[in-house]
Amino acid sequence: MDALIAQADALQSHSKKRKRSHRSDSQPGPSRVSDKTSNSIIKNTSLPHSLRPRADEVVATQQYKHIANPKLRRSLAKTSNHIAQSQALLTDAVDLLPTEETGSVQAEDALERTWRLSQTDIAKEAGAEAARGRMEMKLDGGPYRVRYTRNGRHMAIAGRTGHVASFDTLTGAVHSELQLGETCSDIVFLQDHSFYAVAQHKYTFIYDRDGVEIHKLKDHISPTRLEFLPYHWLLASVGTAGYLKYQDTSTGQLVAQHRTALGACSVLAQNPHNAVLYLGHQNGCVTLWTPNLPHPAVKVLAHLGPLSSISIDPSESGRYMATAGKDGNVKVWDCRNWKGAVREWTLRSGGKGDAEVQWSQKGILAVGSGGSVNMYRSPSIKTSLQPSSQPPLYLTHPLPSASHRPITSLRFAPFQDILTIGHGKGTSSILVPGAGEGGMDTGEGLDLYEGVKGRREREVRGLLDKIQPDMITLDPELIGGLAPPSKLVIGTSGGSGSSRATEIPFARLPRAERLRVSGKADLTEEPTSDAESVGDASDGSKPKAMTKEEREKKKMRGKGKSLKRYLRKQRKNVIDPTAVAIRAKIEKQKAERKAEIRKAKYGDEPQEKSTALDRFKRTSKE
Repeated sequence: MDALIAQADALQSHSKKRKRSHRSDSQPGPSRVSDKTSNSIIKNTSLPHSLRPRADEVVATQQYKHIANPKLRRSLAKTSNHIAQSQALLTDAVDLLPTEETGSVQAEDALERTWRLSQTDIAKEAGAEAARGRMEMKLDGGPYRVRYTRNGRHMAIAGRTGHVASFDTLTGAVHSELQLGETCSDIVFLQDHSFYAVAQHKYTFIYDRDGVEIHKLKDHISPTRLEFLPYHWLLASVGTAGYLKYQDTSTGQLVAQHRTALGACSVLAQNPHNAVLYLGHQNGCVTLWTPNLPHPAVKVLAHLGPLSSISIDPSESGRYMATAGKDGNVKVWDCRNWKGAVREWTLRSGGKGDAEVQWSQKGILAVGSGGSVNMYRSPSIKTSLQPSSQPPLYLTHPLPSASHRPITSLRFAPFQDILTIGHGKGTSSILVPGAGEGGMDTGEGLDLYEGVKGRREREVRGLLDKIQPDMITLDPELIGGLAPPSKLVIGTSGGSGSSRATEIPFARLPRAERLRVSGKADLTEEPTSDAESVGDASDGSKPKAMTKEEREKKKMRGKGKSLKRYLRKQRKNVIDPTAVAIRAKIEKQKAERKAEIRKAKYGDEPQEKSTALDRFKRTSKE
């Protein structure tokens, strides 16, 4: 056996070139050690198959072989290849991305009207899954207010008499049902379906998914409307006292409270684009509020009477606002200029009762008044017309009977073509084709089938990315941009050795300079210290007039402050031989200078006039 192994070792291939080792024999390199950590993750960190270069890459057919210069030929071929690949990727993007518009009801001919279609006709043409959203809940605790979660799966209702419930619209499971036995004005979900807040008769209460009371917010007294800002974790409320209050649900602190000074308020809406709150008041004014301003950022006289509802269009970055007033009018406003209503029309119900307005994710406006709900579609409601004419109807839905009145709430289900109506006999959900957004952004936590682990991760990410209340502004792009140069600047010299003047904003000037510029500085008194007086008088020369820069320099060093003046007053009665001698010397020098001036002016020294008190002078004995 050993002989066979020896023969096998002898049969080796003889190469012509000898393999050379690059490492030196004197200093052998370290042995290669495999990293277990890198080997464990290398399979999961490889380039995805979708990003790997494919074999069927688009190659430009034109090779420019007629060009003699090889460098120019390669450059042109590379550019042509890049253009061909870009066009191919653009074609793939058009095929893969959902660029088509959402479905809506379209008329086949000019004589057909879409508003003539009933819910039965729409349910027949819609799919089985979409038809499930149409339902009617008959309840006795009405009228009801309705709210959805951000992903549209869970819904909560609050009756005027105290009936509160939350349930899953996808499975039909009821999470909680409460009979509070007191007036409930509004309800809103917090960050998800785990918690919701109820505006009760005296305070605002927070309940969990099972209906257990978690918090009692005593600062929110007699609330009428509630709103939750998801990116700021703020719960806002307004009540009969006329105070708008912001509560941070992550820390439990009351961030801000503003006194509107316009009486009780029962209309509150949120702009999802910039988190600004819109309030509708009894005098017909609409005010825009942020936590960092004690006064309204914008105040507009929208109606001639009290407002009943406000809604903001989320389809165009919060540019348009719809208002409904008790004067029987509906107005659409452009929030960019506030130069007047873009469109205005009268309610079809004749202005009887309060009207409710609500925008959908795709820009469909629902107006509920009287015994019917009317839907309008863009761009007809955003087109400026001089006469107050009715815009063309898209759909309409009459309530079954007069007992369902009044309509107190309108809510579109997010990412669905469903409109839920809250009225005196419960809630009604109808189908509105083209109302909901087709694509759902799961990166924002909007997942219908979100689990417990995903919900926890989303809450942690939301708390880490929480936006501070001070960053809420009318222009959301203001934060992070460059500040404009200040117009209020003062030209000052660059100091000694610099002849070029610099411009300093008024707010950054020293206090003495600000007083001098505004004309309030006291320049009558120029205090000096005793040491400076001695130094000026010792040489017998006239003191030099200080320049403006030197005076400001001495003033900035603290000359003439109140403490210095106090110390000088305290030193007046101190008997110091050195100070007495210096003062006598100074007085003598002053007298000599006066005598020289008198002699130069009058010649010989004039005789002093005798006075009546000269008789009491003691004569010197020779």
